[in-house]
Amino acid sequence: MVPGIHPGNRGWMVPPRRLGRLPAIRKKGGSEASNGPRMKHRIDPTVDCVFKALLGSPRHSDLLLDFLNGVLRPTPPIAQVQILNPYNEREFEGDKLTIVDVKATDERGVVYQVEIQLERRPSLPARMLYNWSSLYHEQLVSGDDYDRLRPVVCIWVLRNNLLTQSPACHHQFLLHDPEHRVTLSEHIALHILELAKWHRGHGTLDGRDRWLYFFKEAREWNALPPEIETPEMRRAMAVLREFSEKQLNHMQYMSRLDALRLHRQRERELREVTARAEKEKARAEKEKARAEKEKARAEKETARAEKEKARALRAEEEEARLRALLMERGIDPGTRG
Repeated sequence: MVPGIHPGNRGWMVPPRRLGRLPAIRKKGGSEASNGPRMKHRIDPTVDCVFKALLGSPRHSDLLLDFLNGVLRPTPPIAQVQILNPYNEREFEGDKLTIVDVKATDERGVVYQVEIQLERRPSLPARMLYNWSSLYHEQLVSGDDYDRLRPVVCIWVLRNNLLTQSPACHHQFLLHDPEHRVTLSEHIALHILELAKWHRGHGTLDGRDRWLYFFKEAREWNALPPEIETPEMRRAMAVLREFSEKQLNHMQYMSRLDALRLHRQRERELREVTARAEKEKARAEKEKARAEKEKARAEKETARAEKEKARALRAEEEEARLRALLMERGIDPGTRG
């Protein structure tokens, strides 16, 4: 049992809101859109403050519930969720980028983490495992038994591709032995959703595909496409509309966009500085290698000169010895014939 979570007590859970059909707005040409008029500003749902408002606000707990059921397809479906770190506008003040995730638990005590990642980083797989282990570990306090542990499911929404060796847009990683078809534990599940790999097919979109479609392309929309029009998607579009129409929300959104641009610029400058430093280091190492090669050549030339000098000295000594020997025998070394 997860500490503080009691499935039998429904008072802690946030029930999903019931939604009626919104008034239809007639568009030019006579067609109708049930999700409101054209938005004043287009909004990217993957920007951190919007993503957290969509899935991390208790006012929109039905959106998180719909997202989890769409991605995980559990049997039976998740009935209710409690958001453990609710959306807070102060979380996005300033130009500092912070890790934005949504943590929640369901009526069975299962822990969920949903995180958006806009940049591809080599260390991301290690971070995924570390985050899962932290959530799993923090369920216990000193003296608790291991049977209090509950499953932790982490879902990562990636704008860019991480698993380039596979064309699939959704991967699930478990503690499973595929050769013998044995699962060690159902307490770990890592789901990776790569938006860049998702493409609109010709069939009916299920819950997962509706959300992938939304996160990938909603920044280009003024209205919700009819093929994904559900109560939850209409509410998701209404959240985007709040960031589009309400001045404070839009100012926050633009501030986060500026922070993202600044962060990317800093990372780009850092990469450029690192590249220049690596290039300079390579040039210095090449120069050092050339100097060492020149030094080795000079040492070799010096050794050769010393060897030649020693040979000449030995020749002179041999000549002196022979002269002395001739003189001992009464022969003038300087006389020829």
